[in-house]
Amino acid sequence: MPLTGPLPPEDAEAVLRLARAAEHVDGVAPLSEQPLLWLRDASAPVEHLLVRAADDLAGYAQLDLGGTTSASAELVVHPFARRHGVGRALLAHVRDVADREGRELAVWAHGDVPAAQGLAAAEGYSVVRELLRMELDLTDRTLVPVDLAEGLTLRTFRPGDDDEAWVALNARAFADHPEQGRLTVADLRARTAEDWFDPEAFFLVHRGDALVGSLWVKVPTGQGDGPRTGEIYAVGIDPDAQGQGIGSALTRVALDHLARTGVGTAELYTEADNTAAVRTYTAAGFTVAATDVQYSRTS
Repeated sequence: MPLTGPLPPEDAEAVLRLARAAEHVDGVAPLSEQPLLWLRDASAPVEHLLVRAADDLAGYAQLDLGGTTSASAELVVHPFARRHGVGRALLAHVRDVADREGRELAVWAHGDVPAAQGLAAAEGYSVVRELLRMELDLTDRTLVPVDLAEGLTLRTFRPGDDDEAWVALNARAFADHPEQGRLTVADLRARTAEDWFDPEAFFLVHRGDALVGSLWVKVPTGQGDGPRTGEIYAVGIDPDAQGQGIGSALTRVALDHLARTGVGTAELYTEADNTAAVRTYTAAGFTVAATDVQYSRTS
């Protein structure tokens, strides 16, 4: 049966176990950050579908109904349960719900692994969106002071004081982005409650009293003793301040911050069709390491 609201703790833990099992086999996490946060969120605009097998899960799907005309889904099937119709059943359910709601359905495939490609092809889905994961080796990076343009100041984020201003900036900067532009103060606070959050890795750019840009850097915990990976998590520039070099300057701030904290590899995600961002990151030395894709039905 589909569920809404927060999952019971035992079900949320079962979803996390399922995701870890799939990642172990596929080499890529099957669920992105927002669906994981929504597992326990009472206000999440989602529907959960769990396919049980014996004492654990064979499959899981989460359908995001927060958009106005569209719906998006993420799903995962346990490696031992694949090729038994679980993926098709999950996809058929989310498609039926989207159709009943009059929404156009899109489904994410992180890493676009062969299992996802096969299911999409069999069900008449094709790629409609690509999200690039880009990487840069920070080994032996030379640290160079970053100077902002005259009139701009840089400081770190103050939780509680800066929440509303950052959410407003983020909404302006990502007005056309189907996920990032929807973030609320509650979404922000859910992220700042995570164990990886560091306010000293969250930077704000002001012109006078006006917030015109932000940079959020993420270094996940639990990476062991080897070389660590850090993420340029979000860079947002007010549309009225674009074209002034703020994005490039913040990229350098991020890379220097990561290098100072001993991170060996920097990564980031950007839309493949965001040519300005891809150009900025390529100029900084980033290369494409993987691609997440979003599928939609073509027939």
